[in-house]
Amino acid sequence: MALSGMRGLSVFISDVRNCQNKDQERLRVDKELGNIRSRFKNEKGIIPYEKKKYVWKMLYIYMLGYDVDFGHMEAVSLISAPKYPEKQVGYIVTSCLLNENNDFLRLAINTVRNDIIGRNETFQCLALTMVGNIGGREFAESLAPDVQKLIISSSCRPLVRKKAALCLLRLYRKNPDVVNVDGWADRMAQLLDERDLGVLTSSMSLLVALVSNNHEAYWSSLPKCVKILERLARNQDIPQEYTYYGIPSPWLQVKTMRALQYFPTVEDPNTRRSLFEVLQRILMGTDVVKNVNKNNASHAVLFEALSLVMHLDAEKEMMSQCVALLGKFIAVREPNIRYLGLENMTRMLMVTDVQDIIKRHQAQIITSLKDPDISIRRRALDLLYGICDISNAKDIVEELLQYLSSSDFAMREELSLKAAILAEKFAPDLSWFVDVILQLIDNAGDFISDDIWFRVVQFVTNNEDLQPYAAAKAREYLDKPAIHETMVKVSAYLLGEHGHLLARRPGCSPKEIFNVIHEKLPTVTMPTIPILLSTYAKILMHTQPPDLELQNQIWSIFHKFESCIDVEIQQRAVEYFALSSKGAALADILAEMPKFPERQSALMKKAEDIETDTAEQSAIKLRSKQHVSNALVVTDQRPVNGTAPAVPLTLVKIPSTNSKEDHYPEDHISNGENGTVTEVDPQPPSADLLGDLLGPLAIEGPPVAVQSGHSSLSGLEGISNAVDSAAIVPIEGQINAVQPILNIDERFRTLCLKDSGVLYEDPHMQIGVKAEWRAHQGRLVLFLGNKNTSPLKSVRALILPPSHLRMELSLVPETIPPRAQVQCPLEVVNLRPSRDVAVLDFSYNFGTSLVNIKLRLPAVLNKFLQPLSLSMEEFFSQWRSLSGPPLKLQEVVRGVRPLPLVEMANLFNSNRLMVCPGLDQNPNNLVASTTFYSESTRAMLCLVRIETDPADRTQLRMTVATGDPALTFELKEFIQEQLVDIPAMSSVPAVVPASSPPINPVPLSNNPGAILAGLL
Repeated sequence: MALSGMRGLSVFISDVRNCQNKDQERLRVDKELGNIRSRFKNEKGIIPYEKKKYVWKMLYIYMLGYDVDFGHMEAVSLISAPKYPEKQVGYIVTSCLLNENNDFLRLAINTVRNDIIGRNETFQCLALTMVGNIGGREFAESLAPDVQKLIISSSCRPLVRKKAALCLLRLYRKNPDVVNVDGWADRMAQLLDERDLGVLTSSMSLLVALVSNNHEAYWSSLPKCVKILERLARNQDIPQEYTYYGIPSPWLQVKTMRALQYFPTVEDPNTRRSLFEVLQRILMGTDVVKNVNKNNASHAVLFEALSLVMHLDAEKEMMSQCVALLGKFIAVREPNIRYLGLENMTRMLMVTDVQDIIKRHQAQIITSLKDPDISIRRRALDLLYGICDISNAKDIVEELLQYLSSSDFAMREELSLKAAILAEKFAPDLSWFVDVILQLIDNAGDFISDDIWFRVVQFVTNNEDLQPYAAAKAREYLDKPAIHETMVKVSAYLLGEHGHLLARRPGCSPKEIFNVIHEKLPTVTMPTIPILLSTYAKILMHTQPPDLELQNQIWSIFHKFESCIDVEIQQRAVEYFALSSKGAALADILAEMPKFPERQSALMKKAEDIETDTAEQSAIKLRSKQHVSNALVVTDQRPVNGTAPAVPLTLVKIPSTNSKEDHYPEDHISNGENGTVTEVDPQPPSADLLGDLLGPLAIEGPPVAVQSGHSSLSGLEGISNAVDSAAIVPIEGQINAVQPILNIDERFRTLCLKDSGVLYEDPHMQIGVKAEWRAHQGRLVLFLGNKNTSPLKSVRALILPPSHLRMELSLVPETIPPRAQVQCPLEVVNLRPSRDVAVLDFSYNFGTSLVNIKLRLPAVLNKFLQPLSLSMEEFFSQWRSLSGPPLKLQEVVRGVRPLPLVEMANLFNSNRLMVCPGLDQNPNNLVASTTFYSESTRAMLCLVRIETDPADRTQLRMTVATGDPALTFELKEFIQEQLVDIPAMSSVPAVVPASSPPINPVPLSNNPGAILAGLL
């Protein structure tokens, strides 16, 4: 900042510095701002020197942290000044005070362009510097061609060209279209031949940005980058001013290796050999020295070289050399170097066949776990977690348990979670797993989530041989004078379920177990008391012969909590007290919990959710993130850390291509969240009983009032053609080279009545659906399965929702690997009643064949119905309140497919309209009730009455009543569509509730049928 000759500016700065406090400074600044504002108002009388001086003062005030909301126009106007002092202050102050969206900058575009294309190099540098700092899209569109000419101009000095390269980098980031790929590929290669390292460094920054978006166009630059690295590694023709502590231009080396990581591979053998020679030289020539600055520069080059070695998938010998070098780093005293060594060793785990080499340094990594620096301890923990497999899991987990008691509170939660995950994945036997988890709970109970002890309960419940051992260990921990509440929970649950297996052991009689558990009751909080009450009920049930003293003790506890303010505790106390009086029947009611279905561990999913990678965002990570999808790709690949014993979670297998059955039956679909894999159990999986008892309620679909077996869908497996044509876009018959297996319409109709099944299948692809519905919300999971040994490419899925549904589909990967399955969750919200149907527009490429299909999704009106059973009084009170159109509509429907009354009842039940027997005295009539959910109507009661004519089954009279006119109409039309055209199905005798027995005539006032007829 040239202050010579500006005495007023020097005096102002001196006055500000001499202020005694902040208030004096503010007064002096306000006074000066007022003076500047008044002088700018009288612009005609101000000379360029004064304007320059006042703008400098504005910049100084701005640098002090005060707002300067005027004078911007004066600063911009100085850019067009003919002399350097005024132009300099104009560019500097404009760069500091304004941002790229300021309207004043538009006034300066032409002046800036004139300076750029002019002959004055000083003005060119000022203009390029300002545009490189605050240039936006408008600057990019107007100035990019002129800036590009400066970069490739042979008449410009290197000072101007390197500023032009950095300026173009800024403009490219704001608007990538300003760089024409076809025209710039050759120019970029020419720039890399530049001998001036300043221009070369700026050009390399530009190349990194270009290849990060499109590396295909810049293959010609790859060998030039290798030559630059060779030149730098051999220290050939490197000016002294670009040598930093004996290292030739470390910034250029780092940027060049970063650019090379954006190319998939180096195909030319000579270029690849030269590159590996350079990398070998870097690896061999880097060592730890005392000079901090030299260490920083050499390590920056080294770690970027390591990233490039990993990217190029170098030979195992070079990988071993890299690991050995990092092993030296993690053993030095300098904490920064140890941190970098651990971090880069963790990143090297991404490379195959390196894990065994890294395991040689396990002892040193464990030593780093006790480092005073918490950041180093975190990196050591991450690395131990990554190198753990079946061979060393026991040693690593034991080290983590020992370290847990002395670790920082900030690390205990992460440490406990990772120890639990490793114990589950690589347990040599299940008893060891139980020991580990109980030790974790005992040492760090405050940091143990419910998911950890839930998992122990699942393992113990599913393995009968483990139950006595787990119960005995729980009994041992209860003998301690002070244990964590989580230990009370898990111990009480295990002893309640399996304590009877210890009855013959000393100190394990039902009464002794009860006493030791009951001692903990005063120390626990409200959420634990329901578990203890359940344990007491189980102990009482297992006490044979009954112990009256123990029974009276437990009953008194139940009676005490019958008036508890907590509803859950109160309900359990009342119900257990009532159940305990049933004597022998109590054993059936409180039977042992059934086995849990195998599923992905909640611990694994939690680890994926909370895992954070603090490593530098290298080009490898940036490229991998470009292809990340929210959908999960499951392949038949071997896990990185070896095969996990102890109840492994198997992957979802894709059926063979010659199988033509539905591979997504209702009870066999894996019910996993997005990003989870669950096992397909040959047995129908039961509900998550542990989650029901101890965790938050799971979202369940509304119960469907249908009978079990094939008879429940007799004559009901279809939806009318009217519904088939109700999609919001026309589904034309597509002409594809691949034809579907079985009828798409039949699959859709089936899924309208079921919540899981196959929506579409052809020789290459299978699309399954698993749905959950609650109130006006739904969640569908689309299972996209590749049945071939070749990948499916260009996969695209687009949801075309009707106006009454809000739908959001997670990202679908562009490629599905061979014999792999992708799970794509689809969230659905029902806004208002409508019969329109959403459409899935799906396409993929197999070889040279393009397959494009449009599939209706089974998010239809009946999915948002909740069956409801009403008594006679409830039904009639609601029926009377809904009188006349438009809330109550009646219509005679003709052309009905003749159905027996029992099959018509099954039809209503399968569509979630609950038939209420006994409300209508006429045996030829049906009465049904349900609740409809949407955002607009919320929970809306729906009542239906069907009057049939035994002499003519092709017509009937239908009455529909709801509290919403639109819902009444849509529901009436929906029911009519089901009755008019139902595809014929195999005749299987239907199972429906037995008909009401004949009753004696009663007075009209008490006859439901007569009352209902009178109301209609």
